[in-house]
Amino acid sequence: MEPVSHYFYSHRLKLQFWDWGQEGKPPLVLVHGGLDHARNWDWVARHYREHFHVYALDLRGHGNSDHAPGSSYDVLEHVLDLSALLDVIHAFPVYLVGHSLGGIIVMLYSGVYPDRVRKAVSIEGLGFPPQHKLHKPPGERIRIWIEKIREAEKREPRSYPDLASAVARMQEANPHLSEVVARHLTLHGTNWQSDGSLIWKFDNYARIMYPVGHDLDDFKEILGRIECPVQLFWGKESWMPDPEADGRTETLKNWRIVRVEGAGHWVHHDRLDVYLAESSAFLLA
Repeated sequence: MEPVSHYFYSHRLKLQFWDWGQEGKPPLVLVHGGLDHARNWDWVARHYREHFHVYALDLRGHGNSDHAPGSSYDVLEHVLDLSALLDVIHAFPVYLVGHSLGGIIVMLYSGVYPDRVRKAVSIEGLGFPPQHKLHKPPGERIRIWIEKIREAEKREPRSYPDLASAVARMQEANPHLSEVVARHLTLHGTNWQSDGSLIWKFDNYARIMYPVGHDLDDFKEILGRIECPVQLFWGKESWMPDPEADGRTETLKNWRIVRVEGAGHWVHHDRLDVYLAESSAFLLA
């Protein structure tokens, strides 16, 4: 089956979400990561909809949602957008699942509105490790951000001569992807140009991480406010470190982590079988 496309407004932007149906069942909202789109959840959504009313959000600057004016993609703006969508759905408490940036958004929302979330799943999305450049002194962070923005102003979006070339780039970014999955992600993540070439839908400015809003102490304080059960996923082949090993989980209360063999950053693609089995057992318990 295919989901139904809907739009809502948040902070003067027109944003898309996909509705997988199943009225009367508890709401579960899926939030994708950076430079991704909501249709990356299709295999997960088809599985979850047996038990939930599933929604998948296209973040601002991603998928079919509006790009933000200027170049600001503050993580708190994304939390605001999720809040607006959940107010549209208006069926609290909700179940939330996020990957990478989406996981950070889910965790922040769960800590800011602990009474509105039943359970939360975060796949490789628990903030940035202590050694990341986002935790440099404020002056350095802001300078890096300014210079990246100025560079982006001179950059043209990369195009691909045909679908096969774009699919190959997708598989280069994640070698775990099968041809079928990579083609699906590419078809839903690109736009055709008049000359037959393709460009990614995401806003190039969304690549640049905002220099504020990622403070480790602030993030840990918010995590400490989460009241619902939390499930974390970490791929053992990921470029992100184990969040428990570097202390990012120290303020969480009711949580467990699933460390997945044979998976990188995109656990739900790399080991879909393990992800669905573990997350479903958690969400339905």
